[in-house]
Amino acid sequence: MAKDNPFDPDLVRELASLIADTDLTEIEVEKGDLRIRVARTVTAAVTVPVAAPAPAAAPPAVVAPPPVAAEAAAPSAKSAAAHPGAVLSPMVGTAYRRPSPDAKPFVEVGSKVQAGDKLLLVEAMKTFNEITAPRAGTVTAILVEDGTPVEYGEPLLVIE
Repeated sequence: MAKDNPFDPDLVRELASLIADTDLTEIEVEKGDLRIRVARTVTAAVTVPVAAPAPAAAPPAVVAPPPVAAEAAAPSAKSAAAHPGAVLSPMVGTAYRRPSPDAKPFVEVGSKVQAGDKLLLVEAMKTFNEITAPRAGTVTAILVEDGTPVEYGEPLLVIE
């Protein structure tokens, strides 16, 4: 390490290694006028809990996020994904059940839909993508709330 350059790349590598090996997201070291800060960005899925009845026999899980359900009788997202009538999100984004905040939702539980009918929108990278009904039927469950984030392959609603 040169006297005119107090920067120590080995120290930075060691700090970065320490961050990678632990749950830390930031380390800062200060010695005299030298201050080194190493940080990493941690992305986390945002889950918006919605009031839904919890099964009486099962205590609430600490690790798992609460299921997001629009209707009290809606099946859990996990069981809905296996349902043959589940409509899955084709992308990561934000789901919107209505075309604008003051408009009525595209569909409600009990709505009759035809193949190609607009069910909801998924916004990804400032682009609104229409999610349409893959087949005719009745919407029996809506599993996302307006404005909630969705993952690729996540069940959005069920058509029977």
